[in-house]
Amino acid sequence: MKKKLSRLLRSVTVMAAGLFFITGCGRSEPVSKTEFMLDTVCAVTIYDKTDEKIIEEAFRIGKNYENLFSATIEGSDIYRINEAKGEKVKVDKDTIELIETALKYSELTDGAFDITIYPVSRLWDFTGENPKVPEEALIKEALKHVNYKNVRINKDESTVQLLDSEAMIDPGAIGKGYIADKMKEYIVSKGVKSAIINLGGNVLTIGESIEKRPFKIGIRKPFAGESDMVTAVEAEDCSVVSSGSYERYFEEGGRLYYHILDSKTGYPAEGGLSGTTIISAKSVDGDALSTCCFILGYEKAVKLLDSITEEDIKAIFIEDDNSTMRFYGMEGK
Repeated sequence: MKKKLSRLLRSVTVMAAGLFFITGCGRSEPVSKTEFMLDTVCAVTIYDKTDEKIIEEAFRIGKNYENLFSATIEGSDIYRINEAKGEKVKVDKDTIELIETALKYSELTDGAFDITIYPVSRLWDFTGENPKVPEEALIKEALKHVNYKNVRINKDESTVQLLDSEAMIDPGAIGKGYIADKMKEYIVSKGVKSAIINLGGNVLTIGESIEKRPFKIGIRKPFAGESDMVTAVEAEDCSVVSSGSYERYFEEGGRLYYHILDSKTGYPAEGGLSGTTIISAKSVDGDALSTCCFILGYEKAVKLLDSITEEDIKAIFIEDDNSTMRFYGMEGK
């Protein structure tokens, strides 16, 4: 996989972080479907088969996982954990796998990425009609209950327990990636060899285009128009995920507030970046790492990526000036 990703990412055209497709995929009519899921617009396109039932089932799988992982859907595994006030909660094995992965990245970043950020993140409303900065006292109180070390998993019992009765889990920074991987797993099992899954900017490609060329994924320039790119990557059978300050934000008192929060301060992370893009084999890793790297900032992010020797990870960092880029693990950069 390392050799394949290195080969595919040789050519990076300087043109940007949000993701969209630049190239077409051949003469055959693709089969495609778009739905609102995971609080975003999601699309699946298959290029080498015409069975619409494959896409329909992939979306059904995605929605089933949303009903497990959403912190706001009453009765979901995450909702029940958060409402249990410290009691053990029996959950699905996939929920345990998701939480274990999140805890791995929490550990790797010494809590900069923290799955128990929900007491803080739920104070912030970035999508409402009149978003406001939460009261400082509320943020300080919520921060007392942010500590990933308070999560206990018993795999034999299939239970999750929060040792702090006021702690809460927020899998938002990793859930879409996990779900994208599961949708891909199903689609590939049906013999599909050319497809794209796009879960609101979490892009996962299956194989290559039917023209036998890698898919080209554009990286949007922060705070620019939807079609303005700062670069593009070629992606064959891999994941491309971006996170940035331009995705969900508001201004108050002349300052920009965005949705990627620092678990130490409770306020938006200030790592000197406006966008990060991660190219990886699995979308769950790209999802987590794009957030981790944004929070950490360039130098600490590079140290983190250097420590992950078992995976071939590529990265693009866009600095706060919104045009200066740094590249990690990409040939010639």
